Amino acid sequence: MFEAYTIRRFQKSDAVQVSNLIIKTLRTTNIKDYSASYIEKTVNAFSPEGVIQRASWTHFYVVCHNDFILGCGAIGSYWGSKEESSLFTIFVLPEYQGKGIGRKIIETLEHDEYFLRAKRIEIPASITACQFYRKLGYDYKKGIDYPDEEQLYRLEKFR
Repeated sequence: MFEAYTIRRFQKSDAVQVSNLIIKTLRTTNIKDYSASYIEKTVNAFSPEGVIQRASWTHFYVVCHNDFILGCGAIGSYWGSKEESSLFTIFVLPEYQGKGIGRKIIETLEHDEYFLRAKRIEIPASITACQFYRKLGYDYKKGIDYPDEEQLYRLEKFR
C-alpha cells in the first residue's frame, strides 16, 4: 500500500492539476468501459474552471504526495437535502490505482460533515468504479443493477 501521502481540502490553485488527473484517468482507465465519444463529452465537464465550480458546492479533497496530486474526491448535499448526501468526482491516477488511495478517499469523505449528517448517501458510479464502491458497502439504489441513461450506476448506503 502507498502510504506517503496526505489528504487535504482542495484549493483553487489545484484546479489545473486536478483537471489533468481526472482527464488522464477518464482517458486511461474509464475508456475500457465507455466509448471515446462518451469520455470526451465527460472530459469537457472537468476543465480547471469546471473543477473550481464543482468545488464551490462540495467539500472537495485532494490526495497529495508532496505537491503532486494523486487523487481526489468530493461530497455534497443530495439536491439540497440535509438528510441525504452524494459522493462525487472520485478519481485516482491510473498508476496509483490499487494502492489503497481510493479507499482512503472514501474514508475521508465518510468522516466529512455532509456524510455524518446524512441518513442516506448516493454515488453516481461509473461502470469502471461500481464494484469498488460495492466492496465498500454501497449497494444498488432500489435494487437496479444496471447503468441508467447516463451510463452510471446509482449506488447508495444508509447510515
